Parts: sequence; structure tokens; C-alpha cells
Amino acid sequence: MSASQQQSRSRDVAVVGGDLLTLDPQWRGGSVRGTVLVRDGRIVAVGPDVPVPSGVPVVDATGCWVLPGFVDPHTHLGVHAEGEGWHGADVNEKGEPRGARLRTWDGVDPADRGFADALGAGVTTVAVLPGSAGVVGGQTSALKTWGPTVDAMLLRAPLGVKSALGENPKKNSSGGKGPGTRMGVAAALRDAFAAAQRFTLERDRARADGGEPGPVTGTDRDAEVLARVLAGELLWHQHAHRADDIATAVRLADEFGYRLVLNHVTEGHLVLDLLRERGLPAVVGPLLTSRSKPELRNRSLAVPGLLAGAGLQVALTTDHPVVPIQYLPVSAAFAVKEGMDPDEALRALTLNPARILGLDDRVGSLAPGLDGDVVVWSGNPLDVMSRALHVVLGGRSVYRWEGRGEVLGHDGSWNPL
Repeated sequence: MSASQQQSRSRDVAVVGGDLLTLDPQWRGGSVRGTVLVRDGRIVAVGPDVPVPSGVPVVDATGCWVLPGFVDPHTHLGVHAEGEGWHGADVNEKGEPRGARLRTWDGVDPADRGFADALGAGVTTVAVLPGSAGVVGGQTSALKTWGPTVDAMLLRAPLGVKSALGENPKKNSSGGKGPGTRMGVAAALRDAFAAAQRFTLERDRARADGGEPGPVTGTDRDAEVLARVLAGELLWHQHAHRADDIATAVRLADEFGYRLVLNHVTEGHLVLDLLRERGLPAVVGPLLTSRSKPELRNRSLAVPGLLAGAGLQVALTTDHPVVPIQYLPVSAAFAVKEGMDPDEALRALTLNPARILGLDDRVGSLAPGLDGDVVVWSGNPLDVMSRALHVVLGGRSVYRWEGRGEVLGHDGSWNPL
């Protein structure tokens, strides 16, 4: 093995001399010049006076900005490849309108070009969600954006369960198998949660009688997964664009008591008091799209700033490949242009999505104990002329810019992006 290959396989690194924006909960804006030291894949020290042990590879970040890797909380990376048509479309199981037992990580292709594009934009963690054709699309997962297999990339799975309200499940009614109206979609969700409640009751009764319930098969597996949602173990990722769909999402969550994360939230500004009253997190986007269907008629780049200004925890998403993931920082820049506070926009790419997904114990900031996901930027990431120069993921250098973008191959060689 060559020296360069040995270095590429190391999970120790020191990023030195850069302007550090930690984005941790104590961060109040601004930067401090210093070092991020990563040992065995985890951050062990951050600050201006961090000694670098002998033998630890060094990344010189002098004159650059250093931030945690970005987190996109709603993507279809690996399950919906760009430009491959049906061949790369594993995002919607249209024959299963209530498919809680489906798992996104069973369909992810690690060779999807989008993962390399993500690294080039400083995105090191993504949530992979099923699509919105079904009322219940399936289980979600959190992946790192580099690795030879899905299992090596998995950060946490399942994260939660994806559900859709509005136009998409209406128009994709699975050949008559699914509901075709908004009231039908809501009724289908109530039926599914009622089945989960029955499953829990029967299981608990069996255990109380000193036994165990019989084997879980077929649609009982859907109820078993949804029982974990009702127990608060899994998030409920709710696709909702229109204001009335957002209100329905809140109504259902009030009825069943699960942990609701609103996704898209296109008309969130029209029900701002409702969202503020509930203190609900909002995954907003994709922003860089046309108003391609009626429920996007009020799409606005100002929405993230309006929601964040009202005190809501806001994260930004590309919904890749709806908007290619390399435009995540560009989306944040446009949100700032339309009124979002710049510091809050950086949080919307880092700490906020990590918190919303329950991943802030691993990613989203530069703090001791967290994963060593560190990105060196040529300047402010909210400046569209800035670029990611070096990406460290889990203490391993996996992307670099040397006149062109290069991604670390799994054989230890560098390959052009």
C-alpha cells in the first residue's frame, strides 16, 4: 500500500489554521481561528490552542472557513438516480399505498452519482426517504455520503416513517388500491394507526398472559412499524405542501400523539400561528423549483426566513433529485437573499436538521465526541462562488479540490468527480 493510500485510510486528521464555525448549540455567530482534531473518526478537540500529535495527517485550512458537514434531511439519494428512468427508480412502491414495512436502505445504490455530488457541496449526511406516491411510503434512514456498501454508510435506521398528504397520493392511487381524495388519505392514515393500536393491545395482552404474540407477517408488519411511531420511537416524516394539508398533518398528530416532522411546508407561512403554537420543526424545500403543480402556487424563497423568524426550528432540503443536492448551499444563499438571517441559514444546513432527525449526538456541529465530519471551504458557503476544498468524513479525507473535484475511491485512489 502506498503512503497516499495509507493516509486515505487513516481515521485521524487535524484540520489546522482555518476560521472555525462550530455551529454547536453555544455558537452565536462568528469564527475562531484554530484546529479541529479527529482521532479514530471522532472529534476530540476544537479550538485555537489544540496540539497536533505526531503522525496525525494535517489538512492546512489557512485562509479558509471550516464548518461541520452539511445535513440534508429529505433526499432520495440512492433510490432515485438521475437520468436513469425506471432503472434507477426505486423510490415509490406504488403497489403498496400503506407500506410502513418497506425500508429505504434496502433500495439504496451506493454507486449513485449523487453521493459524490453531495461531497462536492460539503454534504456529509443525508436522510433517505421513500417517495410520496403512497399514503405511507416506508421507513427512512440516515446515511453518510461515502462508503462501499449501504451498511457501511448507515448512520441510523430506521429514523422514522414517511407519509404523504395532498396531490401525490391522490394521483397515485395504486390502480384503485389507494385513496383518491384528501379525506380518503386522512381516513387511510387513521385506519393504519388504529391497526397499530390493535397490534399493540394484542401483543401486550399476550405478554400479560405469559406468552408472546404469534409471528408477524404481511400487513401486520406495517402495524408493527407504526406501533413504534405511536410509541415515540420513530419520527413521522409528513409530506405536506398546502396550508390545509399542513393543518391535517397537525390534526392527525394531535389525535395519535406521534413525533411529527413537517416536510416541504410550502405554505407554512399561511398557518404560522398554528406551527408556532405547536413548536413544530419544519424541513423546508425544495426551493429552487418552478410552481409545477397547484399545491406549489405559493412557493416562495422567503418561507424559510419567515418560519425561522417566528422561532421555528427550520432545516433546508433539496429533495434530491428534485433539486440536485449540490445546490443545497445555494438554496440557503437564496433564502438569505429573501430575508433569512445568515447565521440561521447555516444552522438550517447543520445543527437544525441534525436535531430535527435526532442525529445531533453524531453530526451537525464541530464538538468533541461527534463524528469527524469536517469541511474546508474557500470562503463563506453562502457565497455561490465559494467551494468545498476538502471534505473529511469520519476522520477520513474523502473529497478534495485540486483544480477539479476528486473523490476517494474505495481502493484508496482518487477519482475525478
